Amino acid sequence: MKPEVICLMMSSLDGGLHPSKWTESPDGGRKEWTALYQKAHEELQGDAWIVGRVTMAEMAKGKPHPPQSAGAVERPHRFADRKAGSYAIALDTSGKLHFTQPDIDGDHIVVILGNSVPDRHLAELAADGISYIVSPSAEIDLAAALDVLGKELGIRKLLLEGGAAINGAFFAAGLIDEFHLLVAPALDGSGGQPVVTFEGGLAGRTQLSLLSAETKDNGAVALRYKVHTRRG
Repeated sequence: MKPEVICLMMSSLDGGLHPSKWTESPDGGRKEWTALYQKAHEELQGDAWIVGRVTMAEMAKGKPHPPQSAGAVERPHRFADRKAGSYAIALDTSGKLHFTQPDIDGDHIVVILGNSVPDRHLAELAADGISYIVSPSAEIDLAAALDVLGKELGIRKLLLEGGAAINGAFFAAGLIDEFHLLVAPALDGSGGQPVVTFEGGLAGRTQLSLLSAETKDNGAVALRYKVHTRRG
């Protein structure tokens, strides 16, 4: 069964995603808004969270270190920990991420890869105690990956917390159930990516209906939407 997917994002008023580039406010600043986001993450009580390669690279910080003798590797997936309390999941189509430990702040790492990833990279992940799923196609099949996460790891609620590209891909694939957006009283002004981008746009594919709007501490606003995907 596909997990429930909740996209959780925080942005400036003009759609910027990087608080380091935002203006400050008399109501608060980057520290307070980041804490507010973390509180929202915890309150949602997801079984796992998922980000793209660029976001995970900021946390992984490893260097390539394939084992001397790789031997046979398991495909299409290998799970080093099926009983973790929570999971940190990364999309890494061509196998560019390298890790120094098998978890992020206690959340067991699972990497989702395209089928062209070399065996030596899978061997590296296995030696590091990291779980992985190899997509049946060169590009990652998001729907298939979610099915595996649900069936093999029992993930029922997944928090999508990536950047504009991965969020757009999930929206376009019709895989998001709710969209939660924290808007900080700040401006970016740098012309960076907005919260969601997808080539060809999402008009005609996705509809949102407002579930709630709440004023939060430090001048932020929390918006919660139900996501409706139009088929055909």
